[in-house]
Amino acid sequence: MTQLTESKIFEREDFTSTPLPRAEYENCTFKNCTFYSSSLSNFVFRECTFDGCDLSLVSLINTTLNDIKFVNCKLLGVKFNEANAFLLSFRFENSILSHSVFYRMKLKKTIFVNCKMEETDFTETDLTSSSLDNCDLHRAVFYNTILEKADFRSAFNYSFDPERNRIKKARFSQAGVTGLLAKYNIEIE
Repeated sequence: MTQLTESKIFEREDFTSTPLPRAEYENCTFKNCTFYSSSLSNFVFRECTFDGCDLSLVSLINTTLNDIKFVNCKLLGVKFNEANAFLLSFRFENSILSHSVFYRMKLKKTIFVNCKMEETDFTETDLTSSSLDNCDLHRAVFYNTILEKADFRSAFNYSFDPERNRIKKARFSQAGVTGLLAKYNIEIE
């Protein structure tokens, strides 16, 4: 039987030298903790908040991430697509997700606010009704991605082919529409 840890606050812990004990974590807060390149595979996190943590290159194979909030976190190169898809839900605020992978994930209604997402892979991802509020999507990959009703109005630096993605009723700012025309190699003045 897996140990259950509830409503605990972990602060300024370095889990690279002393790994986080394998358990189910419910309603826990991790503040300014370092998980860099750690294995969180097969862990269960429910209703947890990671605030100011470095989770770059963590392994999430079969990890449960249910109602998770990442705030002010560094999540470089994280393969979120390896996490357990059952009840998967999270929110990202003021975080760096560059080079992370969301390949083939169902991320309906996911919220991304003030995130740097350079070269993040959204290939074949379902982002229906998601919000990318003030997010830097420089060289992010959108291919066969479902972007229906997604909100890109304040996102920037994105460029993708509307013919290779489903964008019905997606929302864009007038300035951002140029990112949908890049493939035509035209000049807009």
